[in-house]
Amino acid sequence: MKETNFNEAQESKEENIDVKELLFKYLIHWPWFVGAVVACLIAAWVYLHMSTPVYNISATVLIKDDKKGGSAGMLSGLESLGLDGMVSSSQNIDNEIEVLRSKTIVKEVVEDLGLYISYTDKDEFPSRNMYKTSPVQVSLTPQEADLLEKPMTVEMTLQPQGSIDVNVKIGDDEYQKHFEKLPAVFPTDKGTLAFFLTPDSVLSSKRTSEETTDSEKTTRNITATINKPLAVAKAYCKNMTIEPTSKTTSVAVISLKNSNVQRGKDFINKLLEMYNINTNNDKNEVAQKTAEFINERISIISKELGSTEKDLESFKRGAGITDLTSDAQIALTGSAEYEKKRVENQTQINLLQDLQRYMQNEGYEVLPSNIGLQDVNLAAAINRYNDVLVERKRLLRTSTENNPTIINLDTSISAMKENVQVSLDRVLRGLFITKADLDREASRYSRRISEAPGQEREFVSIARQQEIKAGLYLMLLQKREENAITLAATANNAKIIDEAIADDAPVSPRSKITYLIALILGVGIPVGVIYLLELTKFKIEGRADVEKLTSAPIVGDIPLTDEKQGAIAVFENQNNLMSETFRNVRTNLQFMLGNGKKVILVTSTVSGEGKSFISGNLAISLSLLGKKVVIVGLDIRKPGLNKVFNISKKEQGITQYLANPEKNLMDLVQLSDVSKNLYILPGGTVPPNPTELLARDGLDKAIETLKKNFEYVILDTAPVGMVTDTLLIGRVADLSVYVCRADYTRKNEYTLINELIDGNKLPNLCTVINGLDLKKRKYGYYYGYGKYGKYYGYGKRYGYGYGYGEQSGKEE
Repeated sequence: MKETNFNEAQESKEENIDVKELLFKYLIHWPWFVGAVVACLIAAWVYLHMSTPVYNISATVLIKDDKKGGSAGMLSGLESLGLDGMVSSSQNIDNEIEVLRSKTIVKEVVEDLGLYISYTDKDEFPSRNMYKTSPVQVSLTPQEADLLEKPMTVEMTLQPQGSIDVNVKIGDDEYQKHFEKLPAVFPTDKGTLAFFLTPDSVLSSKRTSEETTDSEKTTRNITATINKPLAVAKAYCKNMTIEPTSKTTSVAVISLKNSNVQRGKDFINKLLEMYNINTNNDKNEVAQKTAEFINERISIISKELGSTEKDLESFKRGAGITDLTSDAQIALTGSAEYEKKRVENQTQINLLQDLQRYMQNEGYEVLPSNIGLQDVNLAAAINRYNDVLVERKRLLRTSTENNPTIINLDTSISAMKENVQVSLDRVLRGLFITKADLDREASRYSRRISEAPGQEREFVSIARQQEIKAGLYLMLLQKREENAITLAATANNAKIIDEAIADDAPVSPRSKITYLIALILGVGIPVGVIYLLELTKFKIEGRADVEKLTSAPIVGDIPLTDEKQGAIAVFENQNNLMSETFRNVRTNLQFMLGNGKKVILVTSTVSGEGKSFISGNLAISLSLLGKKVVIVGLDIRKPGLNKVFNISKKEQGITQYLANPEKNLMDLVQLSDVSKNLYILPGGTVPPNPTELLARDGLDKAIETLKKNFEYVILDTAPVGMVTDTLLIGRVADLSVYVCRADYTRKNEYTLINELIDGNKLPNLCTVINGLDLKKRKYGYYYGYGKYGKYYGYGKRYGYGYGYGEQSGKEE
């Protein structure tokens, strides 16, 4: 019953033990945590001071759109065909954003600013990037840089007197050159390098010696790195984000992460400049086509008009005619009016026929629009058609022809082109009908003119041609001016609302986050190391390990003793650590034994775990209660009690009795010199057949005799993991104490203990943890033994921890 209560008490503490064990397992290594945290914080400080800060540079831009941010012409064109759902206004702002961050336009920016060439000052530590501050500029055309398979490194050593040593590396190739002065040219297989002085460089003749600094008077080591512009453009695209501020506006924020603030600002400003140039070129493509068409017509009409005027002048000079006042003049006026209408009509026909020829061209080319078409609907249809073509061209900069949006646009373009063709045919038919009417009226006036005299008739004919050509020429000049105004009035598509500006603090590295990560690592690394060490530990360290491995009650935790102090650790009238420890063990064993039970068996798994040390000092502790105690050396193969009590191996003992039960057993029992109540029955000489001796009835008779003469019988037996002797002895014992040793007993050996418990091969099995090294502050000891000191009064007299560290070392 008492044993059951003891087990329940142990199990009731298990949950609390786990929490405290986990905390204490890590807290006892607090120096590791302090050291790791300090080391990680120092590493974070070094990292922050060695890293180049990266800033976020951003600008806010307005992308113009009649509806929300896109091309109203294109949208209306799609609406007229019932295809307005294909490209929405919100999609247009997304399209413009894609154009802005396309590699094509970014590559143009990189080439224009020369960002594919970077400069580094190697004289500083860490190396400093030099944007617009290098005293020497290296030039390599973007076309040549595009051909580089690997980055080109140009190492320059600048001398104060103006000379420069150049070492160029491209993969495995290397070129060297010395220049006495700059500018200079250095041809290589990969391209021609040009070297120039910056205007404010100390090497430039424009600066005086008084204006130079001490650093500029020394040798400078500068490295220029030349990369492919496309590779640099990809890097900038990766570090750039463009996001609309909301779904209802056409305002976007352009953000760029860069280690140089000025370079980031220059990039964003140049990006918007190049975007506006490209956008304006797209917008002006229609006007440029129109200008080409008008100029071509003006050239033709100009020649015809000049020829007609010369004919009229020659006729007047030869005939001596200055004016006409006859009826022919009246007919001429009416005829001229209709001829003007005929010319306008024929002009419209010619324009439409030219447009038809344009329409026959394969591909996606815009049509001339502002050329004086009188049919408003046809002109609007052409404008819508051109808008969609321009948008398609812009989208192809960031996508391919297989893109669903492009495919949809191609479908709508085909439909719109067919619509324009139908409109052209309709308008042409109307113009031809009008032409027939005008021809009839013109013929009527021509008949009246034909009735006039010959000179008047010829004069009227020439004058009529001159007037027609002049009117057509003036109209074309007017259209050319209108088209020129259209070209000049083209507005930028993107307008900067907020200039590019950098955040006050860098986005990388962030000091607070870096120190936080360092702190987490400083705590996490020791935790991980301790956890891994726990996984690789194959030996027990203390009570916590034992409690996890077996259900056997733990009756005590024995500290490590000093080998110099000998095997006897318990003395009368002493209240030191070891004495108190064995009192705890003694009390627990008495609690488990109950009344009428006297025989305690002490064993272990292997030799060296301290079973003889435990059994000897336990016997001494029991004898100090005034009880007669006998300790029997039943490890007859390797008697350990002889070392504990300094008994000669030649002394007779239990083996002599087991071999000859007729002997008087009590004659073999010796009084110890440690306590007047402690007696010893040595093992005796080592027999040739120990197992057979222990299996005989003589052992049962011997134990019965000892139980009659002593109040406690302690049996020091052989290691149960090595021989079967102890299992044979178990039949005469009332309680079994299994000794394990900290930092010695392997965890897998507890499989044997559990088998003994499950098979009930040893009676009332409990365990004692021996050899706890207090100097190592093992959590198992403090978690276990420390309670006994509190519960049983140890430490109240001398203070908690009295004697800690004064003893270390010896078991068996």
